[in-house]
Amino acid sequence: MREHEELDAKYAALDRIIHRHDCDRDQLIRVLQEAQEVFGYLPEEVQTYIAGKMNLPVSEVNGVVTFYALFATEPQGRFSINVCTGTACYVQGAQHLLEDFKRDLNLTGNSNTTADGLFTVKSTRCIGACGLAPVLTVNDEVHGKLTRKDVPKILRAYKRARDAEYAAAKKTEVNEADQVSRGIGTNQEQPPA
Repeated sequence: MREHEELDAKYAALDRIIHRHDCDRDQLIRVLQEAQEVFGYLPEEVQTYIAGKMNLPVSEVNGVVTFYALFATEPQGRFSINVCTGTACYVQGAQHLLEDFKRDLNLTGNSNTTADGLFTVKSTRCIGACGLAPVLTVNDEVHGKLTRKDVPKILRAYKRARDAEYAAAKKTEVNEADQVSRGIGTNQEQPPA
């Protein structure tokens, strides 16, 4: 039930996005960007929904989604690793970095996202930081002048970040549960001391 409510909330947010852009076909890229922020990616169902609401052919929406590299049609990991394979980075060994990330994360074939949903690894064209070659981004963080030895270090750092986030969330849950059990922050009366 909760999953259904979350999906309904996402589609309600998408309706607001489309309405804010007046169903204007010239705003399709903006609508798609904002829709991807809501859903995390743009599956076929979302593309079809947008097409219907904006009175556009699904093929036009899908054409834009598949043309631009910034759009994803598959679920993305919590940490998106984009290895630049532009000329400067390629010459400096970016392909080896890409292969090492995929190997270390057990990504095979066309799979770009780890089974636990933590990492997505992709090749991308020039990101405009050629002086840092080879370079990659993890979400919005830029890492440059990398060697193959940096791959496990980067993975460990982001796994630690995930673990820290998880620990902080757990601590908050425990603190809230403790406060509720003691009647703090509720309308419960305190037991006599």
